[in-house]
Amino acid sequence: MTGFRTRPAVPTPPRPGEVVLAARDVSVVLGGDTIVSGVTFDAAAGEVLAIIGPNGAGKSTLLGALSGDHSYGGSIRMGGREVSDWSARELALRRSVLRQSNTVNFPFNVVDIVKMGRAPWQNLVSVAEDDRVIAQELLRSDTYRFAERIYTSLSGGERARVALARAMTQRTGLLLLDEPTAALDVNYQEHVLAIARVYARAGNAVVVVLHDLAAAAAYADRVLLVDQGAMRAVGTPAEVMSQSTLTDVYRHPIRVIEEADGSLLIVPVRFADERPEPVPSAMAPAYGTRTQTTQEEAR
Repeated sequence: MTGFRTRPAVPTPPRPGEVVLAARDVSVVLGGDTIVSGVTFDAAAGEVLAIIGPNGAGKSTLLGALSGDHSYGGSIRMGGREVSDWSARELALRRSVLRQSNTVNFPFNVVDIVKMGRAPWQNLVSVAEDDRVIAQELLRSDTYRFAERIYTSLSGGERARVALARAMTQRTGLLLLDEPTAALDVNYQEHVLAIARVYARAGNAVVVVLHDLAAAAAYADRVLLVDQGAMRAVGTPAEVMSQSTLTDVYRHPIRVIEEADGSLLIVPVRFADERPEPVPSAMAPAYGTRTQTTQEEAR
């Protein structure tokens, strides 16, 4: 990819339901090891797609390929072109990324960090428009009240919200989030995921890596489940997050209960005081039942 010198064309905002990102048979090899293989899915404008799976399943590596950070096999198309074919600036106008690590060692204040999200738009929009977007995202992320503080003086949770504000300020049709709630307390976990859903409902696509299964079920329109680098299933939370499938993939008994409103309550079976033996996948059905058979189980 080339740099930021060439003046790019401003991308057209995606239409509702339009496929913003199309991944086909994606694989990633790092250090000679295949980390991700055979992943196929679409991300459409207006939806939140959550990538879930156990530790080491390849979730963050997959997101790195989607963002253009990793070389990949197969095809990842964005805006009608391969992700690897866009210049750095053209890509930055089409997707924004919140990575797990957001290290800043220089004494920038919060507002300066958030302003960095507007860099791809330099000379493409007015300064007044930049200022409007920056102020809106500082308010939306609840970081406005410490906008003048030095970034390195913030707590981990505060830094995470600043990084989200920077990503949102980039104003792209695709928002990629890698475990955005990891350092947050319950209030801000819900706040961040609600913001992501609002961003999607405004006509953008959001792809988010999550460890919290209950949050994925509550906020995602569709879920991509990966295990050992491979795609296990993709579909709505009700289709993918069945009790038997989650118990098998996470290698721990998990109860999935469908509430009266159709929402899913997902609860791991807790260990007793004595350390239990590992539970074989075949025992999954013994740990409670769903109140309604999922499409996967019906098949």
